[in-house]
Amino acid sequence: MKFTIITHVTHLEHDGMYYGYAPYIREMNIWLKYVEEITVVAPIQNQEKTAIDLAYHHKAIDFRTIPNFNFLNIKNIILAVLKLPKISWTIYRAMKKADHIHLRCPGNVGLIGCFVQMLFPKKMKTAKYAGNWDPNAKQPWSYRFQKYILRNTFLTRNMQVLVYGEWQNQSKNIKPFFTASYSDSEKEIVQKTDFEEGVNFIFVGSLTAGKNPLYTIKLIQKLINSTSKIKLNIYGEGSERVNLERYVVENQLENYIVLHGNLDQETLKAAYKESHFVILPSKSEGWPKAIAEGMFWGCVPIVTPVSCVPYMLDFGNRGILLSLNLEQDTSQITSILNDKVKYNAMISSVVEWSQQYTTNLFETEIQKILKL
Repeated sequence: MKFTIITHVTHLEHDGMYYGYAPYIREMNIWLKYVEEITVVAPIQNQEKTAIDLAYHHKAIDFRTIPNFNFLNIKNIILAVLKLPKISWTIYRAMKKADHIHLRCPGNVGLIGCFVQMLFPKKMKTAKYAGNWDPNAKQPWSYRFQKYILRNTFLTRNMQVLVYGEWQNQSKNIKPFFTASYSDSEKEIVQKTDFEEGVNFIFVGSLTAGKNPLYTIKLIQKLINSTSKIKLNIYGEGSERVNLERYVVENQLENYIVLHGNLDQETLKAAYKESHFVILPSKSEGWPKAIAEGMFWGCVPIVTPVSCVPYMLDFGNRGILLSLNLEQDTSQITSILNDKVKYNAMISSVVEWSQQYTTNLFETEIQKILKL
């Protein structure tokens, strides 16, 4: 099978191998076990490999570079329009070669891919919509337009659209899906320390306004007022890091909050095991990987109710749904800290639910999609 991926994920080349954002690459490597040839259409940058970069595992990769572009301001819109003919032609040629076309959405490259795929109505296709599929969510016009094209079975034919969550009144090509980080063999019973020894919170994600890490810090700051045995470990990098570090220092929180930067999967796994709660007050998500990973290792999730998160948390029965009101959210967390019976019940529910979604199950579902 000749498999073509159209994606906005920025790649880098190192020692003849192509690297990208590890969670995406890790997922795609499962797909690539079952294809003979792979074509990747994506941007590429000259940058150093980091701890969160991973390489494709495949012996036959045809990488076709396209320039980065966006529609964030007038200047970039003009530049994007000038780049579109070359980008569209590159995508078209890659799709023409393919037996199976795989779009990664939402994103600017995915948007162009949504248009070009209409020219290949008979080819087998999938689209992984990794964002919020909620029909009522407030989203950029480009995201809404991609969703419109993907669910329109006249414009988009012979395609399965993999989305997070189950939503009412969907077209027949929409398939509820999931993602996974750990295998069946990695399942184990994780013993959490008593709260008397300290309460450990973990935040994993990009340090950007969209992930709301500052709210996480302010929430921990409020909790410290009721108990000093609290620690927050933050993993990730981003444009907000300097502001976060300044806030920590100015509010004398250095003994409670540590920013670790980007670290590898094994380090994060150990950190999840040592944490009691995983927190992510994000403004938008698809299937928040950090939350699913934390739950796998017995962390009670504390998350905003976006996308399919309420379903993941059984609408608050196996975690805390944030209101983004500091007083209310502090009260919710404090009530769990003061009720060990409820906390232990949540841990059991969290682990039982999350450990269904392993890479073994993911691989089985991928084989079905590829009709193997």
